[in-house]
Amino acid sequence: MRCIYMYKIDKNRHFVLIATLILLLTAGITSCKSVKLSDADDTLSRGEYFNASNMYRKIYNRLTKPEERPLRGEVAYKLATCYQRLNRPANAVAAYQNALRYGQTDSTIYLRLAQMLQASGKYPQAITEYEKYLEWKPDDEIAKAGIRGCNIGISSKDAPKSRYVVKQSKILNSRRSDYAPMYLDKNYDILYYTTTNEKATGDNKSEITGMKKGDIWMVKKNEKGEWLRPGPAEGELNTDADEGIISFTPDGQTMYLTVAKRSETSSTTVEIYTSKRSEASWSAPQKFEILNDTVTAVGHPAVSPDGRYLYFTSDMPGGYGGLDIWRINLQERGGSLENLGPQINTRGNETFPYVRTDSTLYFSSDGHSGFGGLDIFKAQLNSTGDRWSVYNMGQPINSTGDDFGITFGPGESGFLSSNRGDARGYDHIYSFLLPDLKISIAGWVVDKDDEPVPNAVIRIVGNDGSNQKEVARDDGSFRFNLQRGVKYVMMAGAKGYLNQKIEFESDSAEEDAEYGMDFILASISKPSVVENIFYDFDKATLRPESKEALDELANMLEDNPNVSIEMSAHTDRKGSEEYNLDLSDRRAKSVVDYLVDKGINPSRLTWTGYGKTRPKVVTKRINKEFPQFEEETELTPELIETLSEEDQEAADQINRRTEFQVTAIDTDFELM
Repeated sequence: MRCIYMYKIDKNRHFVLIATLILLLTAGITSCKSVKLSDADDTLSRGEYFNASNMYRKIYNRLTKPEERPLRGEVAYKLATCYQRLNRPANAVAAYQNALRYGQTDSTIYLRLAQMLQASGKYPQAITEYEKYLEWKPDDEIAKAGIRGCNIGISSKDAPKSRYVVKQSKILNSRRSDYAPMYLDKNYDILYYTTTNEKATGDNKSEITGMKKGDIWMVKKNEKGEWLRPGPAEGELNTDADEGIISFTPDGQTMYLTVAKRSETSSTTVEIYTSKRSEASWSAPQKFEILNDTVTAVGHPAVSPDGRYLYFTSDMPGGYGGLDIWRINLQERGGSLENLGPQINTRGNETFPYVRTDSTLYFSSDGHSGFGGLDIFKAQLNSTGDRWSVYNMGQPINSTGDDFGITFGPGESGFLSSNRGDARGYDHIYSFLLPDLKISIAGWVVDKDDEPVPNAVIRIVGNDGSNQKEVARDDGSFRFNLQRGVKYVMMAGAKGYLNQKIEFESDSAEEDAEYGMDFILASISKPSVVENIFYDFDKATLRPESKEALDELANMLEDNPNVSIEMSAHTDRKGSEEYNLDLSDRRAKSVVDYLVDKGINPSRLTWTGYGKTRPKVVTKRINKEFPQFEEETELTPELIETLSEEDQEAADQINRRTEFQVTAIDTDFELM
């Protein structure tokens, strides 16, 4: 659990300094049975939520008399506030419900109860409470955004999650809170982060969280790319104050960090400091002046990739409510302070900026619609630089808990922080990875007899500029890796065969996919049957269902412009030879006429009707479909008459066919 005072920087959570003696007295009061409500209220006003929650719980438990019910409701409300600040939504829900049970009427209870129910993933109940609050304040944008977020959460339970893989990082996490990781530079082999583990500097625990105050730690990779054991950052960074939430200049030589120091003479707020790197050691932090006051909180620094701007979170005047994201020009600081505007900032809190490119910003927010608590959002700046489009990163990047502090490594990988699933509200570091989509196309190159075509060459060209080529394997198989949403043209060919071209577009869906595509190449040296050509009975008229096959034939001729062919038609054994020769000739002529109408040059086409003079010889493909006929068997009328009536019909069907045969090739034929 990150220090809420320091790292969420809620302007309502600032605390004033008190003398060491008072702090010691507070610690004594916390452990004493006679805790006073005024002492608990003072502790809460200082933002010491951990100590205050312990005190309110003791007071609440001793208020058992009927006449104390109103006071018990007041204490429950304040206890709930502490739990909410400590990121313990389940405890906060119970306490807010107790506050209502004992007569508290502040309308804000409904808003806060709704937020904690939403953070617990109890979306329908949260919507009910948001609606109750809107009865009091019908124009409240925070409540409306909360309802939208709950509806997103409800619909997401049945919707597929994004492809990101999110895992808790074992090497980086301790038994306390660890969060806000950041790579030192683009080598991605050194990672810094904030930790409140028991080895953090100093002996005193935070009055806010009950844990050690934050330190900056680091971890390196070895030669094998494995993370080594983490340890404190070298140099003078870590003190008994709270340090954390860091960013680096592009050269990795300057660190910007968030620091909160306690003082006995003035109020304390969050400030940004800088530290210089000398070899592996960091200098003592020096305050980085953004505003000349000691009241405004500034933190969560993020340096732009070009080193020009520093983005940060602040509650300074001029914002849109809560915490806003601002930026300042590091090269010309005077007069360059700039709020990122209402497309980024809301009435809620926008925190933990991370600038990936000059037009891509990531940040966390509880003001934009989300799943609960802080969600991570991606903001994209348009080409004219005047408008941001903001997107929720979805699950599993986001959860019902607080999700924040994202950093990217190579590609779509990196680390983020989250308190998801931790009943104590502790934060942990998670790795995330968007696996590459596995999109491919595979198939076979075979001839008309279903035999692998030797040495077939396949080329695939995409409108994304890709151009791949490979030779099919001995069994005729091939495979190419593709990209999604790309239009491709594929062509296959081989010596002694005609080219075949196929066009298709890969799906744009974010999911793995394998496409199947087979090429059936026609031989140059022997006739090829054109399947699925049908004529009216006893006529040469082409039936409509022949169109698809004839269009494919026309496309094949367009893909092979130097080839001339003869179209031939064949009949079965029935009828006179003269009749069958005439019928088959007219049928072959019908096919040629169709091809000419499709734009094929008539000079490339001839036709002949062979009637029943050329019985078909059984091929391997025919044998697969009609195993009763052995390969190489010629289906003559004499043979057919010896068969059963059923097999006679099958043989006649095979003999009734339309074929084409290459008759000329004008120039040397090559695969395109």
